[in-house]
Amino acid sequence: MLDVRRLRLLRELAHLGTIAAVAEALSFSASAVSQQLSVLEKEAGVPLLERTGRRVVLTPAGRNLVRHAEAVLERLEQAGAELAHAREGLAGPLRIGTYPSAARAIVPAVLAELAGWHPGLEPMVTEVDPAEVAAALRAGELDVALVHEYDLVPADPEPGLAVTRPVFTEPMYLAARAPGTVADQRAEPWILSPPGTLCHSMAVRACESAGFAPRIRHRIDDFATVLALVAAGQGVALVPHLGIDRPPPGVVLTRLPMYRRTRAAFRAGAGAHPAVSAFVSALHTAVPAPLRNSA
Repeated sequence: MLDVRRLRLLRELAHLGTIAAVAEALSFSASAVSQQLSVLEKEAGVPLLERTGRRVVLTPAGRNLVRHAEAVLERLEQAGAELAHAREGLAGPLRIGTYPSAARAIVPAVLAELAGWHPGLEPMVTEVDPAEVAAALRAGELDVALVHEYDLVPADPEPGLAVTRPVFTEPMYLAARAPGTVADQRAEPWILSPPGTLCHSMAVRACESAGFAPRIRHRIDDFATVLALVAAGQGVALVPHLGIDRPPPGVVLTRLPMYRRTRAAFRAGAGAHPAVSAFVSALHTAVPAPLRNSA
């Protein structure tokens, strides 16, 4: 009989690429992950991994087993959702991931709605960049999360995860000392989020679409700080609607024909879980109408 916990390790290896990454994501030691995968190979009776130096890759049998593991894990999530429906009332922790600007502008209202509907529910919010959400959901560190995508950085489907339709849509703005377009800023220094974030990729691609590579001066992951630097003449930046709350004097915001869209993400099979459903419903209720209706 194949062990589900070991199947989960194999699934994560397929997504993350290295035993070290799997160990870090699931809070195991690398030796423990390697040992459990060896046991899984014995259970399967066929080689699942090919070892080349320090790296391992999945064999065709291993990749096929990952496909079945995805289905098994999804069915277990569905079973958990059905059991949760059988209990009376919602109670216990709900681990929520969110990106910073939504944490400030949207999530407090969502939590207020949840508290009114299900006082026994214990929401626990963690700020996490959308690029890191998939691993956190699959590892069980989060139950549901807000993720976003940009027009120029569409989200790729993540195996083992499901997402809602866009819950709200924000216009993007050029933040500068004077009105203009992105193309007008080719000679200006730019303020971008750190590399590896979706916001960084969006800004780089927006500049490339305008025919130039941005000259990056500052790497800041907080939009209030970004706007303060723009006001100080330190550069220009692209900022979504949720990031422009009370811009400082001297900052000119020019609306662009670009948008950021936010969805709720969760493990495949968990969409029917009453706690996840309650969060998504509260999110729809809490989002301001202008954001629901824009774009």
